[in-house]
Amino acid sequence: MNVDAAFVLVDKASGWTSHDVVNKTRRIFGVKKIGHAGTLDPMATGLIVLGIGKATRLLRFVQGQTKEYVTTAMFGVATHSLDADGAILDRTPMEIFEADVAGVLGRFTGDIVQVPPMVSAIQIGGRRLYDLAREGKEIERASRPVTVHRIDIESFAPGPYPEVTLRVVCSTGTYIRTLADDVARALGGRSHLTALRRVRNGGLEV
Repeated sequence: MNVDAAFVLVDKASGWTSHDVVNKTRRIFGVKKIGHAGTLDPMATGLIVLGIGKATRLLRFVQGQTKEYVTTAMFGVATHSLDADGAILDRTPMEIFEADVAGVLGRFTGDIVQVPPMVSAIQIGGRRLYDLAREGKEIERASRPVTVHRIDIESFAPGPYPEVTLRVVCSTGTYIRTLADDVARALGGRSHLTALRRVRNGGLEV
């Protein structure tokens, strides 16, 4: 199949990297020039917008659009990557309720700043942070401004390690892993993501 220019909306499976998706699409369409409008972590699922051929030059109009995610965070368990793919750093039960979570979400709505996680593709000094993390290194990261338009609690499963499912609408560049962990820190603990799904990029839905 030969395509000169197109957008392709891919529902990425868990376990695939964004690079895996690009390579598979190259084979399907027989086109080398393919770009995407934002990566997803290997654990995550959902929408990746690909530009094929001449359409790659239009991806900049998609990249900066608002994103929407549905994510589940386990409170009380911290991992080095802030998601289920990472090694467990701490396990401390958190006696919290849905009202406690709801009560702090307002602090993380609007214009906020985040410190990017070490396990991320950001480059500092010519090195990807995730490469440094694999070497056991942790370096200082500058905080970055992001905008969280809304956070809604979809479900709450109580217990010593409560699981909270959130729907988040946010600006590009927002780390949902960091957001969930910051919410947990505001309640006196830590958290990591057990699921993350991107359901919308601007006006494009999964």
